[in-house]
Amino acid sequence: MHLYCTGQGSPTIVLDSGLGDDFTAWAKVQPVLSTLTRVCSYDRAGFGWSASRPALRDADHISGELHQLVAEAGIQRPFILMGHSIAGIYMRSYAAHYPGDLVGLVFVDGATPLQDDRVPAALRKIQQDQRRRMPLQKLLIAMGWYRVHGMCTSVPPGFERYSIWIKADSCVPSQVDAIEAELDAEQVSGEETIHAGPFGALPILIFSRDPQVLPSNWPTAVAKGNAVVWEQMQEEAKGLSSQSRRIIAKESDHAIQDDRTDLVNREVAAFLQQVRQHREFADNHSTIEE
Repeated sequence: MHLYCTGQGSPTIVLDSGLGDDFTAWAKVQPVLSTLTRVCSYDRAGFGWSASRPALRDADHISGELHQLVAEAGIQRPFILMGHSIAGIYMRSYAAHYPGDLVGLVFVDGATPLQDDRVPAALRKIQQDQRRRMPLQKLLIAMGWYRVHGMCTSVPPGFERYSIWIKADSCVPSQVDAIEAELDAEQVSGEETIHAGPFGALPILIFSRDPQVLPSNWPTAVAKGNAVVWEQMQEEAKGLSSQSRRIIAKESDHAIQDDRTDLVNREVAAFLQQVRQHREFADNHSTIEE
């Protein structure tokens, strides 16, 4: 498994990426937070530079692999675990199985267990159609169709320092396998984590997307319906601890670490100091917009 650590200090912040992403997803966050403490991003099995694994890619297997990686790498425990999107489910599994490893959790628009049971039926159909198209997409990647059409070399603004890594890691057929495996295990992952928590007084910071920013690739009615449900699930996440705080990132889509990097870096830095000083949230269980 691939692990990339920078900076010095404690507690360490361990970064877990969203579905289909590797450690470079944190390119705007890790360099800044590394000036404050040790920060380690990693690639789940099958993504980035981590080898694929044939086992079921459910939350309990994935959190167990991270636990082993932390031990093998000698990462100081307890640490802060921070994750984006689907990693939010894996974080719940980790907190349930290895509570002694953690001193805090940071959810970046984290997914909710069994969320597909709650989102609009029209969105489920869109997602199912996308899943059915993945084998064809993998074939086109293997044939070089995407690369010929220049779809494997783009580097988002702000990620220039990782440009060579990003280009080398784009359009890799085996990574489609990894995406499919995690998607196919999503129901099992949800069943494993639906009852995870609450986690006592473990400090939890929650970043949520702006519900007014709607995905452009979904019909407006579907996007609006999903925004309502997503907002409910994000608010419910505060119940995972007696010490929690939620921030709605204004004007941000799902990838808050990209859209509102300033907010993420500032608030995680403050959260780090709070954890170091063993302080409680001054505005515990609040939800604010920034």
